[in-house]
Amino acid sequence: MLQLRSMLNVADNSGAKMVSMIGMSKMGNRKFAYLGEVINITVKVAQPFGLVKQGEVHCAVIVRTRKEVRRKDGSYIRFDDNACVLLASKEVKDPKGTRIFGPVGKEVKENGFSKIASLAEEIY
Repeated sequence: MLQLRSMLNVADNSGAKMVSMIGMSKMGNRKFAYLGEVINITVKVAQPFGLVKQGEVHCAVIVRTRKEVRRKDGSYIRFDDNACVLLASKEVKDPKGTRIFGPVGKEVKENGFSKIASLAEEIY
């Protein structure tokens, strides 16, 4: 469960390290974003020679959240940090990077991000 100005780690090799959430795409005035949803982010910390630079605005999908998420079967899933993966564009569901680091929630695959799920180390 993330809200405006939440700080997230980046779980891919696009060049960004830390990002801040600045909004949600096509969600009206909802206050919170959850696992597997697309958000708008701005890059706060980036590698000097990466694909993205500090201050740029991109779209990203949330792959890990510290707040637990209830699943249909009654179980809960929780991760150690908040993390996202940058997307190539708003319409395309492909990641900007070529590698995904750390675990990914299975809600990401259920929401149609199968390329991200296939690149992930493990899916919970």
